[in-house]
Amino acid sequence: MSDAKLRQAIAREAARLMYERLESEYFTAKRQAAKRLCRGLVKPSDLPSNAEIRDQIQLLARVHEGEARTAHLRDMRLHALRLMRLLARFRPRLIGSVLTGHIRKGSDIDLHLFSDHIEPITAILETEGLPYEVERKHVVKQGEARIFTHIHVFDVYPFELTVYPEDKAHYVFKSSITGQPIERASLRELEELIAREHPEVAIEEALRQQQQAVDPYQLFRLLLAPLENVSQNPRYHPEGDVLYHSLQVFELARQERPWDEEFLQAALLHDVGKGIDPTDHVRAGLDALAGLITERTAFLIGHHMDALEYKKGTLGHRQRQRLEQSEHFEDLMLLRDLDNRGRVPGVWVCTVDEALDYLRELERHNRWK
Repeated sequence: MSDAKLRQAIAREAARLMYERLESEYFTAKRQAAKRLCRGLVKPSDLPSNAEIRDQIQLLARVHEGEARTAHLRDMRLHALRLMRLLARFRPRLIGSVLTGHIRKGSDIDLHLFSDHIEPITAILETEGLPYEVERKHVVKQGEARIFTHIHVFDVYPFELTVYPEDKAHYVFKSSITGQPIERASLRELEELIAREHPEVAIEEALRQQQQAVDPYQLFRLLLAPLENVSQNPRYHPEGDVLYHSLQVFELARQERPWDEEFLQAALLHDVGKGIDPTDHVRAGLDALAGLITERTAFLIGHHMDALEYKKGTLGHRQRQRLEQSEHFEDLMLLRDLDNRGRVPGVWVCTVDEALDYLRELERHNRWK
């Protein structure tokens, strides 16, 4: 293989690794790609540049995602604009793929903010009900150690807010890919970009609709949280509280159907009604979730207790027939089996936030298909 062909092959393989989220850094993706394609050592000059890999990633995105990319790009820019307006006092700047248009499946929205303290920023996020995590990353570049503060915001699209000191607001940041000054946009510049590249959008109306939209994951979190304090009959639930049981069932469902968003939602949320009305938790749960879950998820939650009677042989003949004739019957019986198995004291489970983050990421993945 010629040097040029080898370089191109490594670029394609590194791009695939990054596009499929198997690698997140250009350097490690290049190294893994070269290792897979070459038996011996590869000269540094044969390795593709970061820019070459980025171009291959965009080619993969165009092939696999088609016209959906345009709609997602528009939506992501509007979400960026909304948060930038909320954080306007910190002189936000949009950077990265949402600005340049080079988005792909799994892309987040990157903002630079300028503040000597993060507390005023997180206070706004809390007021808006936006869940977040603060990460302080220790990085050594050219022998100099620096600490970068990132705030990861879990909204409809994930945000990464990098907070710099106020005196860095006019500093020229350079791209790790090209070495050139990075592109960035202020609030006004983003508004102009949206008007220019998405003329079909009425910005203020679109933002108003975003503001009024209900984030189902925030409601799911509110419904799940009280379940930690809802005890159960130890004869049937030796594992303990309802939340612990629900997370066990979710983990079992994730092992069985890691790709099935509707089934996983049903597994996690099937008992949320116990925190509202324990005497009729199925109806209470469905009422609370109305409009936020699909018909299939509602069916699974709505009949998970009927499935228990079905397995016991105590369900009436007509009801048995009705369940058996449903296209979701096998899914329902699987959920029933997992519900019965999710009752083990002391077993490890993920947190509520981890479960919801998994579901949100799965939703994003399915949305891009």
